[in-house]
Amino acid sequence: MTVTAPPPLADLDLVGGATHTFEVEDPATTEVLAHVGDGGVDEARAAVAAAYGAGPDWRAAAPRVRSEVLRRAYELVLRDADRLALLLMAENGKPEADARAEVGYAAEFFRWYAEEAVRPGGSWGEAPAGGSRAIVTQQPVGVAALVTPWNFPAAMITRKVAPALAAGCTVVVKPAAETPLTALALGALLREAGVPDGVVNLVPTTDPGTVVSTWLDDPRVRKISFTGSTRVGQVLLRQAADRVVVSSMELGGNAPFVVTEDADIEAAVAGALVAKFRNGGQACTAANRFLVHEAVAPAFTAALGAAVTRFRVGPAGTTGGVDIGPMITAAQAERLERTVQRALDDGARLAHRATVPDGLRGHFVAPVVLDRVAPDAAVVSDEIFGPVAPIVTWTDTDDVVALANASEYGLAAYVYAGDLRRALRIGEALEAGMVGVNRGSVSDPSAPFGGVKQSGLGREGARQGLEEFTETKLLSLDWPEA
Repeated sequence: MTVTAPPPLADLDLVGGATHTFEVEDPATTEVLAHVGDGGVDEARAAVAAAYGAGPDWRAAAPRVRSEVLRRAYELVLRDADRLALLLMAENGKPEADARAEVGYAAEFFRWYAEEAVRPGGSWGEAPAGGSRAIVTQQPVGVAALVTPWNFPAAMITRKVAPALAAGCTVVVKPAAETPLTALALGALLREAGVPDGVVNLVPTTDPGTVVSTWLDDPRVRKISFTGSTRVGQVLLRQAADRVVVSSMELGGNAPFVVTEDADIEAAVAGALVAKFRNGGQACTAANRFLVHEAVAPAFTAALGAAVTRFRVGPAGTTGGVDIGPMITAAQAERLERTVQRALDDGARLAHRATVPDGLRGHFVAPVVLDRVAPDAAVVSDEIFGPVAPIVTWTDTDDVVALANASEYGLAAYVYAGDLRRALRIGEALEAGMVGVNRGSVSDPSAPFGGVKQSGLGREGARQGLEEFTETKLLSLDWPEA
């Protein structure tokens, strides 16, 4: 497989009637892949009108009908897995293994919510004082605005669209301008799966503030689900407050990766490679700071560094494959280079570095391992979002828990320890919505995904992900005593 050929776009409507277009770049080569319709206020309003108009019929559709549509979408994603992987490799720069893994992960949200759609929630009960019965049911919240990021262009859409459709909501979706092609391909597959016109409406744009503000100002929009930076999430929450729009926010992270002195170092390094370097470190759940016990820090650093120096860096289509692709933009790559240099200026040591081949035109950054990092260094407190692994040492368990929790973020965390009870005690003490215990991944469609503190509100995945698109209604029945 190679991405040097044009990506498979032949049957996609890239413009969608928009007056203007924008370029989509391959971050591995800087070549233009396609021109996509650039939505604005008119397109945003039209999307809401379509979603609102389609709402009553989709809401009234039997749960089994919605379930079968989602099941068919799952099957179609698997059918088109090769094509979707090529799109991800082209517009996001993902290595082939990462691209294929994301396609499979994205498909699973359609399958999971196809199953959840037919599992009714609610309850029936007698009032404690008698005289009435309570029927508690869940109803779809209405038109939902979904705003997705560029780092997982397929999975972040299916993780939001699937539960919304299962609940009976219609949606307007703003994919990231860096990666709209995968979103458009998924939209076409949903139509093929039987999603009625108006139920799913995509608005690619280079002016996300205007499009999303238009949605939040529209009284027909009753829900916003956003994945992105904490800074943007704060802005959207302020706007949502004006009309009290139901809000779900999956925001920034600063995941600690704790390694105790009795941890299995080989397993911890294997987990670190997943937690830190999957998708080139461009993940909100990525391990951001490695807190390693002083007694095992040399062995951990050496083993992690040896693995990092073996990383193959380059475009996804490189013969033999690659481990690390490009950063999404030149600005991101430049920011990471500054981050590493600042860490070195602050006293850190560049312990290990991978090699970036000469002659590459894309936005490549060499993966690095930094040690001798101060606990209060900027590279520890700021979200890195790239292949940079800073190592901080510790000796006292209470101190490392306090250090791990000394962040405004609380999305994910990781603990490696030989004593499982100790690992669980540390995991329970960490202020994070998700903790990987002796494993380097926390994401699964069947598990609730989300954070605490400034890492967000609400949960995606699992039953909770569907409930985010519903509202609770009480029907109180008069029930005279016999």
